Amino acid sequence: MKVIHGFNLAADVTILDPGEPPIPSPTRKAPVLSELEQILSRSRASEHFKNAVRDFCETGGAEHIRVEGSAPQIKVRRLLAHILSTESHLPIERVSLRGRSGCSDFVGTVKVQTTSDTHVYEFVWDCRWRAEQEGWTDCFGFPDQIRAAREYDWRCFAQWNPVAN
Repeated sequence: MKVIHGFNLAADVTILDPGEPPIPSPTRKAPVLSELEQILSRSRASEHFKNAVRDFCETGGAEHIRVEGSAPQIKVRRLLAHILSTESHLPIERVSLRGRSGCSDFVGTVKVQTTSDTHVYEFVWDCRWRAEQEGWTDCFGFPDQIRAAREYDWRCFAQWNPVAN
């Protein structure tokens, strides 16, 4: 099997002339919306915030998303996906978060600002907890955190609790 220009020649292209660049096969399906784009499409968040989420996922920073201290981009992205999915009814304008990131967890508080209110949540994202819930262990008998993080991604929230303002 030969790969040219990122295409699998056996499945992805039809070659009309050996001197021409590969052409995508008409039988190849169009890419489906990414999971994040699906979540964004169901959310009532403002378009400015949705664009900020996209920017954050690409660059690690964005207007309307404030991270106090430092947090890994992947863990903030997971938190954003969770907020947009769980609180899809909110017309979110901006968020600010403060968290502590460990090996298997991300714990903190997030303020979600809408057009008229601020909602505050305490959260715990924990892939070890998810692995324990699923009964997954690695070859050493420990909870398979890597598998849980890979398969559940943003759905490893062990806690998501509203806090009275």
